[in-house]
Amino acid sequence: MATPHEPKQDRSRATRQRLLEATIDCLAETGWAAATVAVVAERAGVSRGAAQHHFPTREDLITAALDFMFDTRMDQSKADALALGEVAEGVGRTEAVVTALVEGYTTPFFKAALQVWTHAAADPALRERILPMEARFGRVSHRMAVEALGVDDANPVAHHLVQATMDLARGLGLADVLTDDSLRRKEIVQQWAATLHTALEAQR
Repeated sequence: MATPHEPKQDRSRATRQRLLEATIDCLAETGWAAATVAVVAERAGVSRGAAQHHFPTREDLITAALDFMFDTRMDQSKADALALGEVAEGVGRTEAVVTALVEGYTTPFFKAALQVWTHAAADPALRERILPMEARFGRVSHRMAVEALGVDDANPVAHHLVQATMDLARGLGLADVLTDDSLRRKEIVQQWAATLHTALEAQR
């Protein structure tokens, strides 16, 4: 919570971040319909007027929350990539990469984004805002996966194998939305990682 001695700019930044975090939590836990500006403001512990000062419309709030999710997920991906430096080359490293990719789709961030995607499918204005963000996220995620796996993305086979891994990760994330799918997911990740490692090694 901001103190009276904090600069106004810092308090404003802290309020904005609380609103974005509250938006993500509301979307993930209660869905699109319940994630109104009033509910988010209450959850963030700020007035509705303060919320609308930062985000004049609900669409502004949702879009900013998605941007915040993107940046946070990218930071986590970079941290995962650094952690991979301690994992030796081989199938174990490939499995660590696949595990990190899949786990990225089982977080509250993914559940929140899923709520927005579903609504955007029937809302052209929202879809127009979301598509460029999702395209950017897809490009960056793919590039980071390529770097983590140490493959040549110019090779069409390697490119499609990485993309298939991303699609698999998203699908496993969807399977986890309604029920805890962790046991089955772990077995699939192990099997796919072994298959992927063999296929990528053949392309080197």
